[in-house]
Amino acid sequence: MSKFIVGLTGGIASGKSEVSRRFEALGIVVADADIAAREVVAQGSPVLLGIAKRFGPNILLPDGSLDRARLRQHIFANTEERRALEAITHPAIRARVREICDAAESPYAIAAIPLLTEVGRAAYPWLDRILVVDAPRAVQHARLLRRDNIDAALADRMIQAQASREQRLALADDVLVNDGHPDHLQVHIETLDLKYRELAAGRGAVL
Repeated sequence: MSKFIVGLTGGIASGKSEVSRRFEALGIVVADADIAAREVVAQGSPVLLGIAKRFGPNILLPDGSLDRARLRQHIFANTEERRALEAITHPAIRARVREICDAAESPYAIAAIPLLTEVGRAAYPWLDRILVVDAPRAVQHARLLRRDNIDAALADRMIQAQASREQRLALADDVLVNDGHPDHLQVHIETLDLKYRELAAGRGAVL
């Protein structure tokens, strides 16, 4: 029987990392797509070789590792090049996230996928539920200003670059509102944890 897997997503500065940490504190394995993205381009990996073949050897540092700054600069504002990179990396990232989830010894696993709304649920057909961490745009904006020490215009552009709040909520099976102090999340996370444990035990039982 496959592992019951919950997809976790949300907009920038919505509090996804805090939510992940609190699920982990309850003993739940969280597979983070951002971490997987770094793992799959490790020195000597097939994905890194594919990137070098597509973008040229100059995309590597002298030690053979990925020159992330050069790659970011290359694909910035170039949709075609960004999609070429995604075609190389995304299948490996998805496979790594699922591998971690399937190997989890917790009752269920969480796949933390920041851009789940942007790529679509069809890219992750093995997710059993999707949990969206939701925060009003004004709250995201204020958090970005504090967290990244940036100006308001850049914060606006960072939020605008992602899927809309409405698009994320349309994807959700469950919504966790994070518009206040992080400690206010705990009771809601514990409720969701019980729900997911029951769903995992029943594999599709309706609560």
